[in-house]
Amino acid sequence: MMKSDDNGSIDVESSAESKGKAPLIGNGKEKPNKLKKIMGVVDFVLRLAAIIAALAAAATMGTSDETATFFTQVFRIEASYDDVPTFTFFVIAMAIVAGYLVLSLMFSVITIIRPNFAIARILLFIFDIVVLALAAASAAAAAAIVYLAHNGNRNTNWQAICQQFGHFCQKVSGAVVTSFVAVVLLMLLVLLSGFNFILKKK
Repeated sequence: MMKSDDNGSIDVESSAESKGKAPLIGNGKEKPNKLKKIMGVVDFVLRLAAIIAALAAAATMGTSDETATFFTQVFRIEASYDDVPTFTFFVIAMAIVAGYLVLSLMFSVITIIRPNFAIARILLFIFDIVVLALAAASAAAAAAIVYLAHNGNRNTNWQAICQQFGHFCQKVSGAVVTSFVAVVLLMLLVLLSGFNFILKKK
């Protein structure tokens, strides 16, 4: 813009100066959207890891059985997971958790492609909490039975069986440890979803 004064001199001003500060490049939404996409990728990876852990726990517990012989093979006693209702519940619960996580991968991919699609994130958040509760309950119940199998309980006259069924106890213990890995991964998924909601409000 040109301005002339009383002396006839011409003052040239830039259009940016006459209009104020020049507009910044971008609208400020690119960085949050990029962060949401990164969080979506992390969510997808955590779900894959949780699927592996839940399936491993269910498969290990479901294949745990051992036959022990006593008194020079006169008596044969078999220990299997389906002899204990808690272990049966554990296998079913871990299978449900793994099945849900497989189905949730589709919604996780949607959150990567469309970071601002709130419905998918809300559904994942709600069902993740429900599945987390189921996984934690089954893992804790199975852990209590595994403890009794290793140590017994003198007050109730429950004898430890792991000296006779060492292979069986090893497998069920491994299944319980793996299930707690799945529980931790589900907790991280819930925390990640909560952080995503906080980011959206900001």
